[in-house]
Amino acid sequence: MKTITHTHHHQNHHSPTSKKSGSFEILYPLRRLVDGIQVKNARLAHLICQIIPCCCPFERSIKLFGHTFHIPPLCKLNPLYDNFVGLRFRALSYLTDECGEDVTKYIC
Repeated sequence: MKTITHTHHHQNHHSPTSKKSGSFEILYPLRRLVDGIQVKNARLAHLICQIIPCCCPFERSIKLFGHTFHIPPLCKLNPLYDNFVGLRFRALSYLTDECGEDVTKYIC
C-alpha cells in the first residue's frame, strides 16, 4: 500500500495543538508528549488501537417513557481529543504501511 505524503506548505498554518505565542496553555506539555509518541513496533500500535476507540463510546440514544433522548459525542470535550486521534491514526498507519496488516477490525 502506498503512503501519501503532503508536501505543500501553508503560511501561517498552526495545528490545533500548537502553542499560540503570548498565551499560556497548561495542557501544552501533555499535548506535546502525546504528539511525540512514535509508533515503531506492532505491539505498541495494536495496544494504542485497542485503548483509543475509533468513535466516541459515550454517544448513544436512550429510550425512556416513549421518548428517545440522544446523548451527543462528549469525547470532543476532551482537550486532548485531537492528539489522541492523531496517535491512533499514526498507529493504524504503522500497522498498514510498515507491517502490511489489515486494520479493518480497528475501524468502526
